[in-house]
Amino acid sequence: MKQIDLDEKWTFRRGFIDSLGMLEATPGEEIDLPHDGMIGTAVKKDAPAGSDSGYFVGDVTNYVKYVTIPKEWEKECVGLSFDGAMMNATVEVNGCKLGSQHYGYAPFYVDITDHVAFGEENRIMVTVNTSMFVNCRWYTGSGLYRGVRLCHGPRVHIANDGVFARTKEVADGYAFLEYEVEVENKTLENRLAEVKVSLAEEDSEKIVGSVKRVIQINAGKTEKARLAMNVENPRLWDAAQPDLYVVRAQVSNLGVYRTHFIADEEITVDAADTLFGIRTITADAVRGLRINGKTVKLKGGCVHHDNGLLGAVSLYETEARKVRKLKEVGFNAIRTAHNPPSAALIEACDRLGMYVFDEAFDAWGIAKRAGDYSQFFATDREKDLTAFVRRDRNHPCVIIWSTGNEIPERGGLDNGYTLATELAETIRRIDGTRPVSNGICSLWSGLDDALIKGQSQEQNSADGLADTKWERITEPFTNGLDIVGYNYMEDLYERDHELFPERVMLGSENFAVQIGFRWPLVEKLPYAIGDFTWTAWDYLGEAGIGKAVYVDETDPLVEKGSWSLMPQPGSPFPWRTANDADFDITGNMMPQGAYRSVVWGSTKTHLFSMHPESFGKIEMMTMWGFPGVLKNWNYAGWEDHEVKLVVYSNAEEVEVFLNGRSLGRKPVCMERPMPNSVSFDTKYEPGKVEAVSYAGGREVSRDSLVTAEQAAALRLTVEKNRLKADGHDVCYVLIEVVDAHGNTVPDVELPLSAKVTGINGSADEDASKATYLAGFGSGNPVTEDNYTDAETTSFRGRATAVLRAGRQRGAVTLEVTAEGLPPVSATIEVEGSGDAS
Repeated sequence: MKQIDLDEKWTFRRGFIDSLGMLEATPGEEIDLPHDGMIGTAVKKDAPAGSDSGYFVGDVTNYVKYVTIPKEWEKECVGLSFDGAMMNATVEVNGCKLGSQHYGYAPFYVDITDHVAFGEENRIMVTVNTSMFVNCRWYTGSGLYRGVRLCHGPRVHIANDGVFARTKEVADGYAFLEYEVEVENKTLENRLAEVKVSLAEEDSEKIVGSVKRVIQINAGKTEKARLAMNVENPRLWDAAQPDLYVVRAQVSNLGVYRTHFIADEEITVDAADTLFGIRTITADAVRGLRINGKTVKLKGGCVHHDNGLLGAVSLYETEARKVRKLKEVGFNAIRTAHNPPSAALIEACDRLGMYVFDEAFDAWGIAKRAGDYSQFFATDREKDLTAFVRRDRNHPCVIIWSTGNEIPERGGLDNGYTLATELAETIRRIDGTRPVSNGICSLWSGLDDALIKGQSQEQNSADGLADTKWERITEPFTNGLDIVGYNYMEDLYERDHELFPERVMLGSENFAVQIGFRWPLVEKLPYAIGDFTWTAWDYLGEAGIGKAVYVDETDPLVEKGSWSLMPQPGSPFPWRTANDADFDITGNMMPQGAYRSVVWGSTKTHLFSMHPESFGKIEMMTMWGFPGVLKNWNYAGWEDHEVKLVVYSNAEEVEVFLNGRSLGRKPVCMERPMPNSVSFDTKYEPGKVEAVSYAGGREVSRDSLVTAEQAAALRLTVEKNRLKADGHDVCYVLIEVVDAHGNTVPDVELPLSAKVTGINGSADEDASKATYLAGFGSGNPVTEDNYTDAETTSFRGRATAVLRAGRQRGAVTLEVTAEGLPPVSATIEVEGSGDAS
């Protein structure tokens, strides 16, 4: 069916609307989709979800759009396609409820054919409800955060997500492909239809194959056309070379079949396109994971669905930017923790080359939070799982399906063993080309009273791992899995290989600080196919699970232990982000990202310092924390105090210089707890510190820290200065507080203001038609900032502005100001068509 972008000009209202009168009495706010109705609200100290949601509070909101359905569509089918609606959504047309969707992450389709007025204006209203507390373990956002499409096509048409392309084999210079095209017949007669599938190179549009066949679809039924195609000299897709094709399926309604075929005078045609990549996947315990016949180790990161300053809003460019930055560090895979991702993220991974561990659920029937998906799992699981897999199954980036994460049913409670097999088999019925997995954790939950008694119930506790209790209890749960996900249980790999020699294992979640000594094990063991850190990109909610503090040995925290730093009590208001990632929410690489890149082979040197105040103190760190190293040499008032310098390097030796004086040369430590690191103690003095890495006696690379002077200016770095006027394009602008020499001042926190105007200083309202300030904030994990207003405070000398394109061409100016510093501005062009850069 043809799809029309329906994202422009919706009216957004808060509160429940149960009549047309209420609707007319409440003017609302005009917005474009995708839209997050939660991110612009004030955080509250008494938020029901507390640090789970980053102290945001859900509510009931609704979206209304008036759409004229053309008269010429009267003999067609019409529907609405949603990539996700957060959450408990109801869809109405002209006051009539036509559909509902509880799960906020799954795509869904609503047929509105029989309830629209053709040739007239129709009211579409979507109501969402995130007020069922507490509904998640992290920030969900709220509303139509992934966009809506209006679909229409003839009565005999291709079903929603009804095209399935798969690679059967690649051999002898050919790719042997198979297709299924699901055709729906919404007429009252049995019909014959010709189904044609063509395959074209996505970059050149060159057609490399075309096949067709005729099928019968009886009245009111759905049938699949099955076709095969052989492609000579195929261009294979993988993360390093993401060559793509476009599959075009076309269905021509030829006529009626009664006792013989009767041709129609006028043939109706429907078509659907999908991205596709030719590649093969296998996984076994001898050769590991193989993509196109080559062994691949997954350098993975778990990624939540939100986009930081934009909240849950998902746009192609926000997702593509994330993927590009992750690839720069060395990631080749992401895990969509713990839910179906947006179609935009999947497309970005297809185009840029990023493997995806595609996950369905965080909860099954046993709740993790009182208002979570467990309420609807029994009735909705098959529908939601099916919609998710159908949407993503053509995308080459998706290499593993996951049925869930840390599911309490892993111990067999609530029929968990058979449920695990059922979900895996549901996926295989829809797509049997990819392995199925599940992220299984230790038994800190999921046991009955008799078994859990006396055992630690702290999350991811190692209790029960000393013997084979975990293996014995979870073995039936793994029955349907091709790859068993191990959350934080790398120490079991070799023992479990002895117990289950055919088992393929995946580090489905891992502690970031341990990558240095865990990764060599992954490289060594063929049956361990990869590692997914928690997390690659910081996210809203689950606030403060990553912390490192430094205390005296007499501090009460020492006796309480690091778990006392964990949320809820350890993350009081206004903690906002998890603070556990390789990148902060603005896309600024954190020290653990630098460390990971070195472990994965980068030859760059990364030099950090620790605050002199922490010297000699005891480090208290949560399991998801990372040592408190800083890109900073500004410690006014701490002159002549002892300070620790930390260097991450893949070389053999490192020499450190302070203001030109050598502090010595040391071998790089390759032992636990942090291989690829070396530290130096000295006394703080302002100036310049430089670390030089050597291999074979020769310099490999160097890094430095300098003492910045007082703030003298603001500096803007515009990531791209031209946007498309499509309502979806975005531009990120890095804001730095710098001294007179251009050095970032890392210890300054300045209030900042931003303003977007037309190029000639026209009013903000006029400029917003071309582009507007969609997000403004910093990577500060503890903040009350409202990212949707024009005020923020720099954090470690940085902040970020996100500009989103409107639907009108033009040029705008972003101006950023801070008291006592000269204003600074940048110009962004918004174009109607053509390439943006």
